[in-house]
Amino acid sequence: MPYIGKSPQHGNYSKLDDFSGDFDGSDATHALASNSIAITPVRPEALIISINGVIQEPVTDYTVSGTNITFTTAPASTDSFFGVVMGEQLAIGTPSDATVTSAKLSGDLQTPGNLTIAGTTPTLTVGDAGAEDAKIVFDGNAQDFHIGLDDTADDLVIGLGSALGTTTHMAFDETGAIIKPLQPAVIAKNSVNRTNVTGNNTNYTAIFDTEYADRNADFASNTFTAPVTGLYLIIAQIWIYNMTSSATTFNAFITTSNRTYDVQHYWVHSSNQEGQTSGSFSVLADMDASDTATANVQVNGEGSDVVEYGAGSHFFATLIC
Repeated sequence: MPYIGKSPQHGNYSKLDDFSGDFDGSDATHALASNSIAITPVRPEALIISINGVIQEPVTDYTVSGTNITFTTAPASTDSFFGVVMGEQLAIGTPSDATVTSAKLSGDLQTPGNLTIAGTTPTLTVGDAGAEDAKIVFDGNAQDFHIGLDDTADDLVIGLGSALGTTTHMAFDETGAIIKPLQPAVIAKNSVNRTNVTGNNTNYTAIFDTEYADRNADFASNTFTAPVTGLYLIIAQIWIYNMTSSATTFNAFITTSNRTYDVQHYWVHSSNQEGQTSGSFSVLADMDASDTATANVQVNGEGSDVVEYGAGSHFFATLIC
């Protein structure tokens, strides 16, 4: 209820310690104290300052910073001084333990240091069961990342940037399936028969001219290029035909920038004039970023390049770890 008469003043009005003994006509900044206890006024208007009995105008004649007062003109050694600090401005004291509720908080909150959630069963809840996305943003120097709930798809996602769903790197759906939409992966095949490709020990780089899938555009000109350093599973399914009885072996291999993974298949000639064979081989290749990989075949024993490379041959590649 309102007061009858004069309202009580807040805080303690105190006389400042006299520091005129430090006046020398050149030093304009002096420490503020009352009974030898440092005073920190929140603004110049919280002080009444007198020099030689003349009240000084706040801001114009002096300013304050921390526990110091700075005069526009340094007082002379013969000047007198007195000052009063008008209480602790807007002092509300320290709230008692366990008295501040969430209803008293508003707007964006920021802690100046670490935030620890303690207790028997500590829980951090993000969101309030509303139909909205909820996220935690990691504000990095070069890149931001987020972990959040895509409420529309009901997926927990991890992605690049501060906006949920902008660039999703991994998503966990409600069934437990883990989806990695940007994980390097290639599915390609050869669409037509190609004649006279090998037969006299010629190393033939297999052609895969049709892409079923190529995340991140890592496959081009029959070559897979590793976008990042890692271990890659590479599989090739090769079909060749028109081999004669002169053919001895069919070799197939994956060649990367730093090594060759060789798989040798011995071919047994059949009574069919168009002797055929196929091979499906896989390697776990250690590749650095920008390393390349191709599938290659070689038939030994034929006197010339007469062997044909068949349609339906496939190439697969994906990052494992």
